[in-house]
Amino acid sequence: MGICLFAISGCNDYLDIQPESTASPENYLKSDDQLASYIINYYGGNTQTDVATGGQLPSFDGYSGPYLNEAINDNGVTRNGDSKYVPGLKTVSQSGGYWNFTNIYALNYYIEHAVANYNAKLITGNDPSIRHYIGEGYLLRAHEYFFRLKHLGDFPIITRTLPDNKDTLIEVSKRRPRNEVARFIISDLDKAISLMNNNPVGGKTRLTKNVALLLKARVALFEATWEKYHAGTAMVPNGSGWPGASKDYNSNYKFPSGSAEGEINWFLEQAMDASAQVADAFTLTPNNKVIRSTPTDQKNPYYDMFSCTNPSGYSEVIMYRAFNQSLNVAHSFNLQAYFSSLRGYTHQFEQSFLMQNGLPIYANGSGYKGDDYIADTKVNRDWRWILFMKAPGDPRAVENVSAVEYYPAAPGIYSTDTKLGTTTGYMYGKGVTQNFNYTLDGRDETAFVCFRASEAYLIYMEASYLKNGTIDSKADKYWRALRERAGVDPDYTKTIAATDMSKEALNDWGAYSHNKLVDATLYNIRRERRCELIGEGMRWDDLIRWRALDQLVNFQLEGCKIWGPMQKLYKTGLLLADQANEKKNTVSSPSLSDYLRVYQIVKSGNEYYNGFNFCQAHYLDPISIQHFLITAPDGQTIADSPIYQNPGWPTVAGEGADTSK
Repeated sequence: MGICLFAISGCNDYLDIQPESTASPENYLKSDDQLASYIINYYGGNTQTDVATGGQLPSFDGYSGPYLNEAINDNGVTRNGDSKYVPGLKTVSQSGGYWNFTNIYALNYYIEHAVANYNAKLITGNDPSIRHYIGEGYLLRAHEYFFRLKHLGDFPIITRTLPDNKDTLIEVSKRRPRNEVARFIISDLDKAISLMNNNPVGGKTRLTKNVALLLKARVALFEATWEKYHAGTAMVPNGSGWPGASKDYNSNYKFPSGSAEGEINWFLEQAMDASAQVADAFTLTPNNKVIRSTPTDQKNPYYDMFSCTNPSGYSEVIMYRAFNQSLNVAHSFNLQAYFSSLRGYTHQFEQSFLMQNGLPIYANGSGYKGDDYIADTKVNRDWRWILFMKAPGDPRAVENVSAVEYYPAAPGIYSTDTKLGTTTGYMYGKGVTQNFNYTLDGRDETAFVCFRASEAYLIYMEASYLKNGTIDSKADKYWRALRERAGVDPDYTKTIAATDMSKEALNDWGAYSHNKLVDATLYNIRRERRCELIGEGMRWDDLIRWRALDQLVNFQLEGCKIWGPMQKLYKTGLLLADQANEKKNTVSSPSLSDYLRVYQIVKSGNEYYNGFNFCQAHYLDPISIQHFLITAPDGQTIADSPIYQNPGWPTVAGEGADTSK
């Protein structure tokens, strides 16, 4: 499959060529088992950041995985920075990028032939199964389009395979307003919901109707909040400076609901309806508050749901990705997680978790023990922090070892060795097995929980509050259930009353929308989401839809409190700062902060030394120049292309975004 979009001058996405497979759909998609085996090829792997395949389902792949993707933001950091936090550093590329239709073409091809064969009664087998697998095609296309929506916003809607005809391909390059793209995604998911069932062959390793409902709720909430918080800007249709208005096909655009506000409400209603259907059908996996330190200790279902090989028996799990070493599909996620892999949660994230009595750490009577030592931050804390952040002294390997292994007393914050180093001292723990055998290279069979019901609880809470301005009975029920499972006082009103937004703003980017603090109730709904989804890589999507990055000016992400009692745990010569040769520094200077500053260890050649900054254009990615040229009638005049660039980005390769906006 090619990299680019269209079949023009030999540079294309092969829209006129059959997708790779062992057989063509015309000759192959004639039975339910053939549909099942064909479409599962497009489930994909851990491709969340790949421009071509990032729209496939997330999973483990080699040494990486979703539980290691909680970076780079106020939740977690790696040793490397991210160009989107330095205006001018990220630039428009000449070719490639997220303007890519490889998977869209393949899924259109499958849907066309599967539906045609079904309508012609050419497919043999169990009718519910046939319908289910056709529904999977619609769901996967929706998932792919959602990925493009998040990165690019306005986007062409293409539902059929196309001939290699220049005029046709230029015509379909027209970008549809982002709300129309979101509506299309939801319509695909509605088709999937009508076709799919919840008991397919393969059980929870296959997509289901409930997955389609949850994804529908996720998409609807994303678009509703994007349009709400970016309202009036060039980032939304008909906003000030919206580039779509410059093209005749989008000029005088009318919203399907009649107004921008109507669109927001429609999406919120869709989110509420779909999320409630899922939330009401699933109970949360219980947390027995056990941390295993010997092989005979009782297992904790909540912890093991993320770190076992077969989570199908857990009530909350809707779908997971399975691995089996005998089938040559094992991975090495736990090898990376076991040694921390130069990653870590931030000091800012640690500060956001509540105490078990429901109070923020700064409130009178909270009982917060402080952060002089990493382990202290777990005392009487939200169990999500206790379970899913690995601290010194925590049991590391319990099974298949001659003696229980523990995390070292002095975490490797000074080290640049992938096997030893952690960026912050607060080590990732979600999905981390306590079975030593699965920490060996290429032998990990830990499953990845791809969709779970707690997300539906969170979506309903947020959508209903935004729509109605109150916590209704359903939201109340869901919120209390989440807090009870986390071992936190279920009375969320107690937390709201004790919330000081000026203090929360110091550590939580989600305290803001459009550089303004949100109200305490909404903030605590966001806090619940942040803590519940710890380590699951959803933070960036939340931050951009909330427009929660406007206020970033020289923001410094921090790790553990190294310049305090903790420094006594390290041998002389390990914690080096303020060296004459700064390249010998291993940690940041105490003159900067008592807390480790990951990006202020060395100044020379360090684009991130002065902290993170953000400009409006970076809420979306730019479109590469190649796509404008191949869709321009003369192949040269960018202005004549039906494609328009995203707000704030130039149409010159190698240039950065407009930082004045």
